[in-house]
Amino acid sequence: MSGTLYGVGLGPGDPELITRRAARLIEAARVVAYPSLAGGESFARAIAADLIAPDAREIRMDVPMTRDRAPAQAAYDAGAAEIAAALEGGDDVVCLCEGDPFFYGSFMYLHARLAPRFTVRTVPGVTSLTACAAAAAMPLAARNEVMTVLPGPLPDAALRDHLRAADTVICMKVGRHLPRLRALLTAEGLLDAATYVERATLGAERVMPLAEASDDAPYFSMILVAKGTDPWL
Repeated sequence: MSGTLYGVGLGPGDPELITRRAARLIEAARVVAYPSLAGGESFARAIAADLIAPDAREIRMDVPMTRDRAPAQAAYDAGAAEIAAALEGGDDVVCLCEGDPFFYGSFMYLHARLAPRFTVRTVPGVTSLTACAAAAAMPLAARNEVMTVLPGPLPDAALRDHLRAADTVICMKVGRHLPRLRALLTAEGLLDAATYVERATLGAERVMPLAEASDDAPYFSMILVAKGTDPWL
């Protein structure tokens, strides 16, 4: 019989935020798969390093971070093929995923390739969104408030439309887009309502008003905009 593929969310970076179920699966895994930056280390593996058995087989997927999607798709194709071979051999495979597997998670690409052929189970994880909200001590939504999550690379026009419609706005994938996003929020009169968080739950975590953040934002950064406060709070 074929093995089962487990997509395991690891949380935003602090190993103590790995769920008990995820930790149990990782500790028992004979085969562990994870993505890494091509030519670099795997952040996902680093989060779970203390839980991986010394004799576990590791399947590493080198995923290039490029605007062209073809190289990354090829990396997931190759990774899925190697995982499929392990599953066909009867081994369960635990795939490590930063944050939550289905919230901007790398595991969703493997799920699309392998779920039609194998049994797949997904273990949710703490998201970077909720980790940043906790770091900033900022409630995300109350009662009937609307929260919108926006990718930083969206064009200004689309960002502006969403900003105007939501009560709380979360801008993810900030990085090099920070100067443009700050200018847009300033133009919308929202700069004072915007909080900047980088490397949430990690040793270098920083939280500050967006107005005080430098233009050189890391990949693991986020902007939280609270436009209003529920009157019942």
